[in-house]
Amino acid sequence: MNGEAVRVLTYNVRRDTARDGEFDWAGRGDAVAGTVRFHRPDIVGLQEPLSHQYSDLRAALPEFEWVGASREAGEGEGEFCPVGYRPDRFERLDSGTVWLSQTPDEPGSVGWDAAYPRIATWARLRDRDTGGTVLYCNTHLDHEGARARVEGARVLRERVSALREGDEPVAVGGDFNCVAGDEPYRALADDSGDAPEATRGGRGGIRLVDAREASPYPAHGPDTTRTDFESLRPDRQIDHVFVDGAAVEGYGVAADVVGDGWFPSDHLPVVVDLTL
Repeated sequence: MNGEAVRVLTYNVRRDTARDGEFDWAGRGDAVAGTVRFHRPDIVGLQEPLSHQYSDLRAALPEFEWVGASREAGEGEGEFCPVGYRPDRFERLDSGTVWLSQTPDEPGSVGWDAAYPRIATWARLRDRDTGGTVLYCNTHLDHEGARARVEGARVLRERVSALREGDEPVAVGGDFNCVAGDEPYRALADDSGDAPEATRGGRGGIRLVDAREASPYPAHGPDTTRTDFESLRPDRQIDHVFVDGAAVEGYGVAADVVGDGWFPSDHLPVVVDLTL
């Protein structure tokens, strides 16, 4: 579909923990919301918010509608991977949550050597102006389990391929806990024998490309997406947006600082403009 560019933003907002001291949620929640608001995404995927953080952000960002279950079996427990979208731009046709495990439809299931349940939240959105649809998926791969990251990426790719309707545009964003070239990254983005035949390109399949590599312009911002709240952590570009069936107009890592120069999260948002 053609039309005005769609801005996608993915952002790990850091779960609320007392270990962060002065950078706990009470001191930075407004700055996180302000960062999202300032960049004016049409679609946003967040990682790590606990139930009260998710509630705070929904209240602070009423211009978005949200969808997403928590990763635990109990409703509202643990972290979320919610997807937000502007209802004046999009109508949600369908949505769901997938657990990145051997039993993807079992709530709370933990895959392989993962430390926690890991999920992906997806939404099929219809553009109110053009009538076309886009499939957006938001995820967070495990931070400890090396096998869980690879196998979780494969589950994700297979499920997105199965969900895709025809050649509709697809975007998959999130915190992948891996840099370009790592095995989980290649399981998603590499069109080689690493991926099952059913998920390799072509109609009804999937061929995901890193939006950073597909951008016609040099990437804006730093070459990392991690911080310690006060400074950048170099060479940790672990937050990505992958696309298929969409043209990338621009790509950036938003190194927004607030106050006297601190970052609202231990991750930086990735912002991508797409033509669908």
